[in-house]
Amino acid sequence: MSTSRRVVITGLGTVSALGFNENELWAQMIARQTGIRTIKHLDTSELKTTVGGVIDRDAFKDALLAIRLRYTDLTVDSAILASDQALRQAGLIVADTPPEPQPIATLFGTGIGSVESYYKSVCSYIEKGTKGIRPTTVPRCMANAICSQIAIRYRLTGPNYVVTAACTSSTTAIGIAFRMIKDGYIDKALCGGADTIFDPMTLAAWDRLGMMSRDPAPIRACRPFDRDRAGCVVGEGAAALVLETLESAQARGATIRAELCGYGESSDARHITAPDAEGQARAIRDALASAGIAADALGMISAHGTATVINDLTECQSAKMALGTAVSTIPIAAQKSYFGHLLGGSGAIETLATVLSLETGIIPANLNLETPDEATAGLCLVGNTSTPLQRPYALKSSFGVGGNNGVLVLRRYSC
Repeated sequence: MSTSRRVVITGLGTVSALGFNENELWAQMIARQTGIRTIKHLDTSELKTTVGGVIDRDAFKDALLAIRLRYTDLTVDSAILASDQALRQAGLIVADTPPEPQPIATLFGTGIGSVESYYKSVCSYIEKGTKGIRPTTVPRCMANAICSQIAIRYRLTGPNYVVTAACTSSTTAIGIAFRMIKDGYIDKALCGGADTIFDPMTLAAWDRLGMMSRDPAPIRACRPFDRDRAGCVVGEGAAALVLETLESAQARGATIRAELCGYGESSDARHITAPDAEGQARAIRDALASAGIAADALGMISAHGTATVINDLTECQSAKMALGTAVSTIPIAAQKSYFGHLLGGSGAIETLATVLSLETGIIPANLNLETPDEATAGLCLVGNTSTPLQRPYALKSSFGVGGNNGVLVLRRYSC
């Protein structure tokens, strides 16, 4: 197997509270507009949190109709819609043409899976007993319904599976696809992530964790790295990326959006909810070693940035441990204040936003960063206005509950 193959990104797709494609998302981010809003489709009167990065359900259903897809489950459907965009952009499917079988891998990350279908099945069981359980319950509720439905719809015959590693899920899925392509096992992969928690049971469970923002004002609810942070704000949606070898992309005449050149991962192996700085630092160091670069080559860091005290402070510590003195010169962006924390899908949508920063040379502002926490001293946080991206490499970090750590290194594409 060859170990020298370059891996590039040729397709992007996204669904989030900021819109249903990359152009809508980027326009809102550049304009410093958040998609976080008051939750109105659920009763939150007994919850501590009342805001989230909620998708407009009616507009979402219209977007599905445009690709001839009937709404079934928001997690699965958002992954399909994002995949449709990415595959079309990469030139691997054509509108109004039935897809032919292609040996493309399908790897998606999810923290929870088809939660909407699961919740409906539970409600049906409680109401009607076993008679309320449909024959379709298993195929609709299984976590790998995401990848299976995508592969079936688009005839993708390569390896097909879901990665579940909490908030690191989609970053890990992208990293696995990167390694499979680089090492010669496959030539192309569709990868990404999807999640949602906005059903009564799942939202209540997350609310009980005690980490959710209690600020009722959507525009200020998510404040990563700010001293006056209020907690995490959860979002929903999906993002998809097409990865392939440089040779494959060039042979097809595909537009190359960015290059993926490194991946590192680790496990804290310490605590189920509390993160560990050394575990995170190991993943960062391994990602840089995989890419063959030093820390001072980085032009930005897309932080995990959940806006909880323990996560923000640990992430500040691990960045300093792994990057040394260079960390003071690398702009750090926390993107969850725009679309919320997509859980298993967060790494994918933040990787997509990082690709857009590499292409445009712009790092969008850190929303609501008014008084940086003391722990950020020595770091180069992006302020309340956008900043130039002046070096060709970017680091994308994801640190999940359970101690899962995944870090990607991306590069602005050049021949």
